[in-house]
Amino acid sequence: MVFCALAFLLSGGTAQADGVSSGADVQVAQTLGTRDLTIVLRRMDIAPGPLHVDVVTHAGNPPGTLKLRASTAGTTFSETTVQLGERPGAYSALVRIDQPGPWELGLDDGTDTASIPFIAPARVVPPWEKATFGGFVAAGVFLVLGLVIAMRVKRPQLALLPAGGMVAALAVAITGAMLSASTPPPPAPGAELDPTIDNIQDPYANAQMSTVDFSRPPVNLAVRAPGARSGGLADVRIVLTDGATGRPVDDLLVHDNALIHLVVISPTGRLWHLHPVRVGPGDYRMKFTPPEAGTYAVAAELARRGGGVQLVRTTMPVAAGTDSPAEPVPAGAGSRVIKGNEVDVDVKPGTPTTITARFARADLQPWLGMLGHLIVVGPITGDGRVGADAAAAPTWAHVHSMIPQSPGMPGKPDETVAAYGPTVPFTYTFGAPGKYRVWLQAERDYTVLTVPMQIEIPSGGAPQ
Repeated sequence: MVFCALAFLLSGGTAQADGVSSGADVQVAQTLGTRDLTIVLRRMDIAPGPLHVDVVTHAGNPPGTLKLRASTAGTTFSETTVQLGERPGAYSALVRIDQPGPWELGLDDGTDTASIPFIAPARVVPPWEKATFGGFVAAGVFLVLGLVIAMRVKRPQLALLPAGGMVAALAVAITGAMLSASTPPPPAPGAELDPTIDNIQDPYANAQMSTVDFSRPPVNLAVRAPGARSGGLADVRIVLTDGATGRPVDDLLVHDNALIHLVVISPTGRLWHLHPVRVGPGDYRMKFTPPEAGTYAVAAELARRGGGVQLVRTTMPVAAGTDSPAEPVPAGAGSRVIKGNEVDVDVKPGTPTTITARFARADLQPWLGMLGHLIVVGPITGDGRVGADAAAAPTWAHVHSMIPQSPGMPGKPDETVAAYGPTVPFTYTFGAPGKYRVWLQAERDYTVLTVPMQIEIPSGGAPQ
């Protein structure tokens, strides 16, 4: 019985790391300066101990030294450096954490910095496990006591007293074990509650949830890029504030492998899918080179703790500088070559419409936890003002092509696994007639391939 209790105890649950269970990887995409990185916290397990970090670089990223720093409560506990090479791929490092609780992983390449919040989980013993353990131990003690009384005391009927205690203890233990499957877990720190050291180490001690924890308001998005000119590197600041209080929003969750998915669309239809880095509460930064002057559409997709997934949009003006040639109006279905990769796009009209991209080989890599991404914006009125139209378009959708599940594997595979495709299917229902801009994205050889398309939806008809 005692061994059964120990088995229950050793299989105890753990707190969660931003909604990811212990034993799974945590992946966070970061646009750090001119680098597109994916930071992978390997197999988030129980602290204290080492934290294995992989830094995944992409094609075109410059080599250099990246400093990693693990800190909690504003104090740095450990730091290390990783040398990023010219060849894209994963570069490993190791930092140490000394206790469960909220932590931050700092990134510093000598020019730009970032801070990624994460949670070091704790071994948590649920109350029902404690009841089961205590019941079996008490039953064992009562059993031994009853045997001693029966063998050594002249009045063996006294052994009925510890026998009754043993039965009661077994009832408690068995009841706890039977109720374990139906007992709801407490609110998860990090995913449902603002994480603290106390509620991570013992989430059952403060299981009551405030009435506002699931009713936080939408965020306000402000994009500031002073001095942004076409042809020059723009330093863009993204400010997130609470819609009710105006205070900085610092409760974003890792949603589809990023804190913020920022989509930027230029006046002639170029698209960037970026992931701004956090430099402070509600303060995010990213850099990119706008190729043309005019109005850019900016949309931020994020998940707020207690506020769900949100999509907020705004515009960003870019002054005239050195413009690149205008982006041509993209084709519809058919074959094309994107960065040396032949892609054949098939569009099957209907409700929903099926859009399928076919690549040459089954060696695609997961990007942001998905096989592919499809961004749909429209209706668009003019080919020379796509950015302004996109900012006000009634439809702005982000569709995913999912990765086949791998039984027994916690979490999702990362970009080091090049074993998917060659087809990347999407389904989407267009809600209104008009001209739509569509961008399909997938990753191959650590290069994100973006396939632009234009689809015409006639009134009551099929896509053209």
